[in-house]
Amino acid sequence: MYQFAYHRPGSLAEAEKLFSAAEDPKFMSGGQTLIPTLKQRLASPSDIIDLGGLKDLAGISVADGVVTIGAATRHADVASSAEVRKAIPALADLAGWIGDPLVRHRGTIGGSIANADPSADYPAAVVALNATVHTTRRTIAADDFFTGMFETALHTGEIVTKIAFPVAAQAAYEKFRNPASRYAMVGVFVARTAGGVRVAVTGAAPSVFRQEAMEAALGKSFTPDAVAGIKVSPDGLNADLHASAEYRAHLVTVMAKRAVARANG
Repeated sequence: MYQFAYHRPGSLAEAEKLFSAAEDPKFMSGGQTLIPTLKQRLASPSDIIDLGGLKDLAGISVADGVVTIGAATRHADVASSAEVRKAIPALADLAGWIGDPLVRHRGTIGGSIANADPSADYPAAVVALNATVHTTRRTIAADDFFTGMFETALHTGEIVTKIAFPVAAQAAYEKFRNPASRYAMVGVFVARTAGGVRVAVTGAAPSVFRQEAMEAALGKSFTPDAVAGIKVSPDGLNADLHASAEYRAHLVTVMAKRAVARANG
């Protein structure tokens, strides 16, 4: 690990001031991605600005058909929240399947989506539920937030403050987990929303994406059979020692079928 200056600000304003004054700073929330990266000397920031102490960034509320989750809310808190489980059970289920107990009790939803790991779970929920990401500067629509592998629409120094998830009529998430890391080799979140059916896929490609053919089919018939015959192209999908692009393409259909079946109860 390279040497760096550590800061624990007491407010968002202080965090932004520290960031603007540093040479090559990094924000840290739960640190479940950044700390291993530092240990492996894959990053050498001049300053780490820890947002974990900002209590105003944590918390869950439900009002007017929207579940709002503070960016510093831990995965374990989302998974165990009675409010989330009642309003969007699929979101609580997703949080409960992230990593292991240590990761779930340290990692945060804001850190997860800001990092935009291609195998992370929350991006699928953000996109499928058509959530709105709130930051210190603006609001960003789900379809505009994730722009590539480890890339988002966030500007330099911009901080995610909360994520607002509209309650869906039906929703479910299914993933094929890497047995060691528990990351999604392929994860599919299906949601029947006020604006129609949305299907978001994570783990299969460099960034989360919507499966429009499945959305159209499920809009006509929200059943597993509606997507069973849809073949996903392997072009552009991830291929590594864990799975080929062709296998991931096959898994998208399998996980979509399972998600629809779960959503139907």
